[in-house]
Amino acid sequence: MGVEKQYKSSAKMQVPSPLKPGDLLRVIAPSGCLRERERFDLGVEIWRSRGYRVELSEGYDSAWGYLAGSDRDRRGQLFAAWHDPNCGAILCARGGYGGARLLEEWTWTAPANPDNSPIVSTAPVTPKWAIGFSDITSLLWSLCQHGVMGIHGPLLTTISDEPEWSINRLFDLVEGREIAPLQGKGWGGDRVTGYLLPANLTVGTHLLGTRAQPNLTGAILAFEDVGEAPYRIDRMLTQWRMMGALEKVRGIALGRFSQCDNVAKPPSFTVAEVLRDRLSDLGIPIVSDLPFGHDGENAALPVGAEAELDGDRGILTVKNPVG
Repeated sequence: MGVEKQYKSSAKMQVPSPLKPGDLLRVIAPSGCLRERERFDLGVEIWRSRGYRVELSEGYDSAWGYLAGSDRDRRGQLFAAWHDPNCGAILCARGGYGGARLLEEWTWTAPANPDNSPIVSTAPVTPKWAIGFSDITSLLWSLCQHGVMGIHGPLLTTISDEPEWSINRLFDLVEGREIAPLQGKGWGGDRVTGYLLPANLTVGTHLLGTRAQPNLTGAILAFEDVGEAPYRIDRMLTQWRMMGALEKVRGIALGRFSQCDNVAKPPSFTVAEVLRDRLSDLGIPIVSDLPFGHDGENAALPVGAEAELDGDRGILTVKNPVG
């Protein structure tokens, strides 16, 4: 076993207060339009069954092309939820596409309200949990860049498919309890500590170089993706390499890359071969086959929390951000 390499982040993350039954949670649809109505209703019921008051934002079920309403309307949902002093967390309905469009005209500290927001706030905003994954990476990364922790975890349209341990892990995390380490396959490289930065690889790649990109120095990246052919995974990782975006990263945790090999046309590498080819020469700990991502167990991960990655034993351990 090698010597653990320590990292101390210079930026202090703001951690939202732990949730407790009875708290108000607001549902928004910042990305794609709602298609999975039955699964969405099941997701809302899971939160309500835990004692939470869940409020559906006006327009959450709207559709404008592939988006859940216009940018202004979706941005208004986000603004109203973020500035509501009675709201403890923001639950994202689904992923898809569209979250990054909201960030073109957005600041988390804006005191003025957009035209259609029912809430006007001039007081400092108390940070609250934002929960989602996939396209919600855009909001989570922007929040992280602003110094606020979010949660890369099940959406309302996916949580009902999660096993009991995964659902309990999400509630343990938002309610301030310890969460268990995740076991994957280690590629070697000793142990490192850093701050955890989960992302959908495609969405994260498209945020590189924008104002929504967090500082990558000292990060443990945690990537997942769905429906991307191996050559496209190759192209994205090559962009990270050519931009020098991986040079100060401490480690990489790989989740599930689902429905990727089945869109490849021969001749092709597998996704596993592409990941190994593009990442194994970086000289940093890498752990693959971790239980997060699409189409399977999606373990909740706090964005910006201190974490340890053990490349020899294949373990990702996240420090309780509340404790």
